[in-house]
Amino acid sequence: MIKFLKARLLKILNARILSPWWIFLIDLILTSIAFVIAYVVRLNFKLPTISVLDFLTAGGICVGIYAISFLFFSSYKGVIRHTELRELIRLIYTNFSAVIVLFVLDFLNQLFEVGIIHIPYLVLVLQAIFTLFFLTGFRLLVREVFSYLSKVEKTKKTLIYGAGDLGLLALEILNKERKENYQVVGFVDDDKNKWATHLRDIQVSSFPKALSMGMKKGVCMLVLAISKMRKEKISEITEICLENNWEVKVLPAFDDWIDGKMPAKSVRDVKIEDLLGRDEIQLNLQRIHQCLVGKIILVTGAAGSIGSEIVRQLLKFPIGKLVLLDQAESALYDLQQEINSKYKKASFELVIGDVSNSARMRKVFEHFNPEVVFNAAAYKHVPLMEDNPYEALRVNVGGTRILADLSVEFRVEKFVMISTDKAVNPTNVMGASKRICEIYIQSLAQREDIKTSFITTRFGNVLGSNGSVVPLFKKQIEQGGPVRVTHPDITRYFMTIPEACQLVLEAGCMGQGGEIFVFDMGKPVKILDLAKKMIQLAGLKLNVDIHIIFTGLRPGEKLYEELLARNENTLPTHNEKIMIGQVRSHNFDEVNTAITEIINYLNIENNEMLVARMKSLVPEFISKNSTFELLDNQTKKINDELLMFQTKKSKVSSSTKIDSLKMRRKYLVEKSKLVKVELPKDNVKTFNSL
Repeated sequence: MIKFLKARLLKILNARILSPWWIFLIDLILTSIAFVIAYVVRLNFKLPTISVLDFLTAGGICVGIYAISFLFFSSYKGVIRHTELRELIRLIYTNFSAVIVLFVLDFLNQLFEVGIIHIPYLVLVLQAIFTLFFLTGFRLLVREVFSYLSKVEKTKKTLIYGAGDLGLLALEILNKERKENYQVVGFVDDDKNKWATHLRDIQVSSFPKALSMGMKKGVCMLVLAISKMRKEKISEITEICLENNWEVKVLPAFDDWIDGKMPAKSVRDVKIEDLLGRDEIQLNLQRIHQCLVGKIILVTGAAGSIGSEIVRQLLKFPIGKLVLLDQAESALYDLQQEINSKYKKASFELVIGDVSNSARMRKVFEHFNPEVVFNAAAYKHVPLMEDNPYEALRVNVGGTRILADLSVEFRVEKFVMISTDKAVNPTNVMGASKRICEIYIQSLAQREDIKTSFITTRFGNVLGSNGSVVPLFKKQIEQGGPVRVTHPDITRYFMTIPEACQLVLEAGCMGQGGEIFVFDMGKPVKILDLAKKMIQLAGLKLNVDIHIIFTGLRPGEKLYEELLARNENTLPTHNEKIMIGQVRSHNFDEVNTAITEIINYLNIENNEMLVARMKSLVPEFISKNSTFELLDNQTKKINDELLMFQTKKSKVSSSTKIDSLKMRRKYLVEKSKLVKVELPKDNVKTFNSL
């Protein structure tokens, strides 16, 4: 019966919100009652001594002044059921202003003997007190009644990590939550001075003590409410909570609010990015500002995950103009709408184009004459490129070379190429294509006749990028599983998109030319552990609500990624998260000739021959889990046989065999090398005509 009445009353209250004019009328009635009580108390309850005319006149004056004050301060316009502290403060201003006006009027009345009825000062004071009490009491009563009716039976015992302003805000938000009844049973803080104190009658304690207390009281959720908390600390706390099957939520810091307003979803779930991202990166903003101010900047692949974030980072600086180039029409349109809504004063232009189209790229450089180029355009999906080496070479290698050569021709100041850790000891076509790009860019930078500074940035996986494992796992979890992991031991380096792009900007501005900048990616993450953690963060239980299955390594995929090759070292920079990779140098003419021949024969040779040419240019390219392993095996077999026969003592019997093996190896090498093939002159694309 009680549940039915509660539901019925709640339905009535939710059906409509009381009109402000009704609230205004109720406030006047309560003010009138307060005046009556004040007058009666002032006369010591001797009612016969009260003059009815004087009483009504005085009451009319008082209520009238209060009515004007209500209108002036709009104290009646709030939604009663959601009364907050600032609305109660407004009532104090309203009452204080009204009583001051009444005091002044009564003083002037006595001073000039106007003849208006005198209102005793004590009545004015008592009325102000009673009016404030009635008005605030009315609002708080309605709020508490509505809160009581709205409460659900289920109670979630909660801890709040942070006993500061943000922690108090989290408490207010949880108290107002209607879908679930959160019961905050404790505050947690790292400040020892706050331990054993109380905040809103709730005890503040250390995390270990709160953890022990929470286990006893049946706590099931912890809300992180600290503005600047280290990512390592967040990860540590979350790990402990997940071990105890606690939910973990985050209240966004004040800096993350939009125009000072709280985000739509005030308390959000902890995201995997919160755990894997590093602490805030300290950038040399002055250097970046000097490098970019007033410049015309071309960003290729601008609609992709990395390219679009580079654009967002660039828009924070006073650049001259942005030229956003991509062949993905819809994604580029979406980026345009985002810029128009968030950066209304931004100067930018969109270009639909393919970086491997030399004629189109030349027109772009002729028209815009960019001063800085960020090349983020590339095919990056390993299994797809393993099946399509033609496209990896055409776009990644051919496109990069076209842009680099045009940058030299049009005297671009800086050219920044986005590379990948998969270019280190590559085991797949995609990684090898990016390594070829690195080789070309670095060898080109060594030429003395160019003014352009060529810079390469190399980093690992970025969280949330198109095709990365995190959004894939999220989708699989939302669909109920299973979550597909390629191998139980596979590990990867991870970095958030914003921090990767921030480092790209800084590396690009600090580079003098020819460097390969390697980013500090932190500790490698086991993909299996990542999947388990994402399942737990979703509030699900592994092997109960959702399962993990192993699908086997994909073509070209390796278990461990590297940021440096075996014979490479690094030099430090002023930014501890950016290092300069010491890689072996290459002769530009040789590299240029080799790449020219690769591009010339794209439409002639099959996949095996194209990959063989790549292996010749990048000797450390050893295919894994791929059909192209046959090329490596054939070369290795001949080398092993040759070594075996060379060590034999029988010169007669072995010399013939050795000569035969040498001929076979020579044939294979010649076949796999970037050999010249005679073509009709009309079909040969020279370096300058690409």
